[in-house]
Amino acid sequence: MKKYFIILLSLICMPVYATTVVATINGKPVTDADITARVKLMSYQGHTSTDNRRVALQNMIDDVVKLKYAENFGIKPTDKDVNSEIKQMGLPALSENEMTIAKEAVRANIAWQIIVARTVLPMVEITPADIAAERTEIAKTRGLPLEMTLVRLFDVPQSVIDKLEKPKNCDDAIKMAENLGGTPQKFDALHYELSEEVRDAVTDLPLLTWSKPVDSSVFLICNSKKTKDYATLEKILKQGTEYKQAMFMAEQQLKQLRRKAVVVIKDNRYKL
Repeated sequence: MKKYFIILLSLICMPVYATTVVATINGKPVTDADITARVKLMSYQGHTSTDNRRVALQNMIDDVVKLKYAENFGIKPTDKDVNSEIKQMGLPALSENEMTIAKEAVRANIAWQIIVARTVLPMVEITPADIAAERTEIAKTRGLPLEMTLVRLFDVPQSVIDKLEKPKNCDDAIKMAENLGGTPQKFDALHYELSEEVRDAVTDLPLLTWSKPVDSSVFLICNSKKTKDYATLEKILKQGTEYKQAMFMAEQQLKQLRRKAVVVIKDNRYKL
């Protein structure tokens, strides 16, 4: 009887904050556990902040807003597209709730990319001054490749970092990380898509060399393409300029859409 009493008492004393609804977005409840899952996804994507949990809630608001707006265009990314994107992200094993949150974020991102391509990019107008500014920006990268294939290890303790050796190739790096108990992520990225912290970490980093830790993560460049590897520099400059202008215009549009969302904050820690 005592045994059952102890079990019952432990259940009663379990923290309830994980299932506590901290906010609603257009009537959709968001729990503390949802926020935790989104923070973890942010870290896997290389996005960190001194105010992670509030930023996570803001991102979840954006997810709801993007998907709602996408309905106006009949845009609804399929489960196949979402699962394919999740697979390409190379995320480590996730709990059921974490996977649900990740899929919602990916679905919203795919929908928003389609919206930007259909409605924003056609309005972008590139001037010679814009091209010149992009040329200057690329010059500031001090030789940073325009496109890279990277391997990233998340939440790496110093004891593991000390054991990382120079691999023979990218596959060897992944195998090494897995043997040390890690779950490496392999991905391709353009320099302007990386966060400033990551760009600083990989600038001038030799190929197949582990970087210094960045927010408990380490990076390795498998291979890279510099400007000379592309057909013309002008094409890259135009692509970079169009991307930046489109993202700026899309963000302005998203701000307007956010104002229409009905967000009720139930926990003062998440006041926006």
